[in-house]
Formats: sequence, structure tokens, C-alpha cells
Amino acid sequence: MACLKLGSKSKVFHLSGHTWICSTGLKPDVVIQVQDQTFHLHKFPLLSRSGYLEALFSKASETTSSHAQLHDIPGGPDTFLLVANFCYGVRIEVTAENVVSLRCAAEYLQMSENYGNANLVYLTESFLNDDVLTNWEDSIRALESCCERKLLLLPIAEELGIVSRCVYSLAVKASYAAEEETSLFNWLISEVTVWNGIRQQTKSTSGSSNWWFNDVSSFLDFSIYKRFIQTVASRGVKAEVIAASVTHYAKRNLPLLGCSRHVGSSSSPEEGSISSSSYVDDVYYSHDDQRSLLEEIVELLPSEDRVASTRFLLRLLRTSMVLHASAVTRDNLERKIGVQLDEAALEDLLLPNVGYSRYSLRGGEFRTLFINMLRWGFKP
Repeated sequence: MACLKLGSKSKVFHLSGHTWICSTGLKPDVVIQVQDQTFHLHKFPLLSRSGYLEALFSKASETTSSHAQLHDIPGGPDTFLLVANFCYGVRIEVTAENVVSLRCAAEYLQMSENYGNANLVYLTESFLNDDVLTNWEDSIRALESCCERKLLLLPIAEELGIVSRCVYSLAVKASYAAEEETSLFNWLISEVTVWNGIRQQTKSTSGSSNWWFNDVSSFLDFSIYKRFIQTVASRGVKAEVIAASVTHYAKRNLPLLGCSRHVGSSSSPEEGSISSSSYVDDVYYSHDDQRSLLEEIVELLPSEDRVASTRFLLRLLRTSMVLHASAVTRDNLERKIGVQLDEAALEDLLLPNVGYSRYSLRGGEFRTLFINMLRWGFKP
């Protein structure tokens, strides 16, 4: 991970309860409150670096302590502590994980070159462009930090173009990787399978997996992932690659999609019944959350036919029924499935008896589905 080391002095702050005290020996003349933490500081090192603090404290009496509240500073008290250390010349490390919060805080505090050479805006901006955005993992870390709600970074990070730059950096690297792996999405006829005495052929993919699929599925919120994958698509990457990435994201972030029989805890009223919520990596997902995400994922799939696997589309359709997704979403899925239903395995057509303990091939529901498939172009 890239790292920028700043400052040369030893540690001068120590924490007493929720109060940071400077141990330089000089009496503090500035008290700054950031959320639940208080900082007892000195005007000179702060005002010589920050236009915002200079304007804030310039009219204060030299004989009285100045008080200020900076509850909305990007990054909160942890980032402000780093900023204070920087102003005092104390050693700090700028990394991919804190560079966005420091860059946003520096913007908020107006720490430009007008207030000293090599000020924090310049240093963090240079580190971001020259070191973080040139590296895949560091770009992921920086982008992930933008979305941490407690840090209050996203609005100003968007305004500064940090999110867009991170997304573009990742998209360029992913598109290059996709171009290099031309054999990844060659469709091959798999072995003949037998299900309940019925012989059928299915299609499968071969080749190595794209290394970036898991990272963007695991660390990016959907709104950011959507911008990322649309940027990748705009660079001419094949629709099959886009569909495969969206498939990976859906499988990683839609708990119900991966449940072949039931979700929920064993304490449910009836074992196997559909729970009103699910968890992935200890993250809570309500049915409303999953329904909204599923509908957006279906909308994000490429418009080209036969680029997503029929099995995945049928699983999406099955999950959309459980979650009571919109009619538009189900029609979209049925149209996609209708043109490639010949690729489906018979077991993939099992549809959910919602509220019961198992899936079955329900006659009425399947007839409705089959009629819609015919409407959308399927020829048995």
C-alpha cells in the first residue's frame, strides 16, 4: 500500500478522556470541539496553515481562549487529529485509506498554497494522483473510504472529483484486463446431464476468472459499482464480460439469490419459510433492500441477448417472485429468458411456492411463465 510520510517531530498530543492536550509546554489559546472530542491547541501553527481557521479566529482577543465547533469537518475527530499533527510538524502517514478524508478536510479548512508551501491540499492531491490512482488496490481502498457514512466524505469527495477519478482509474484497469483475457468468455458445450431421466445439454464458460470481479463486488456500494461497470462498458468491453461482472455482484450481494431452498434463522416459525430479512457477512438486508437491489441489477444487465447465463436469469426471476419485484423487472427477465430458454436445465425451472418449505414446478405459475416465454420469442 502506498504511503506518504510527512513531518519530522515526535508525538506532542496525548488523550485524556475525550480531550486532546498538546504537550509543548505553552498554554493553549484555542479550543476546538469535533463531535465528542475536544482539542486544546495553539493559534499560530493552525492559522499559518488554514484559511478557514484564520478567518474564524482572527477577530478573537489575544488574551482570551478562542472556542470553535467543527462537528461537520470531513473525517471527524480522527482526521482532524492528523490535520493538527500536520500543522505542528509532527510525523504522520498518508495512506490510501486516509488520503480522501485528509484531502476533503484540507479543502474544508482551506489549506492551500496561500497558507504555506507544500500545504495539505497540494500534498494529498499529488499523492492521490501519483500514487493511489495508479494502483488497483489503493484505488479500491480510497473509493471505499468515500462511502463510509460516519466520515461524511461523499458530498465533498464528489465535488472534488475524487469519486469520479477513482471510478475511472478502476474502470481503465478492468477494461485492460478484460481485453487481455480474450478466451475467458468462449462458450463451450458441457457434458450431457441427466435429470429425472431427461437428457439435456447446458452451456458453461471456461477460462480463468477476471481478477477484478470479486473486489468490485465486495467493496463497492451499488451506486458506485453501477458507475464503474457503465464506465467499463463505455470503453468497448464485451457485453459478456459486463454480464459476468453483474452476475458476480448479484451473487455476492443478494442473499436470497444464493438460497436454493430457504433463508432465515432456524428460529423461524416454520423451517424453510422465507424470512423477512437476510445477512451476508453479518450485514443486514431487508426484503425491501434486496428487492430494490435486484430491480437495479436487472436494469444494469446488458441489453444484448444471450450474454448472461440462462441459469442465472432464471434464479433472478425466481428471486424476483419471492421478493415481489415490479412487473417491469419480471417482464424484462422473462424477455431475456424467452430468447434463450433452450439453454436451461430442467431443474433451473423449479419455481418457489412462496411461504412453504420447498420449491416445486407449479403448474399455474409455470404455464404463465411459459406463455410469456413464447410471447418473447422462445420457440420450443
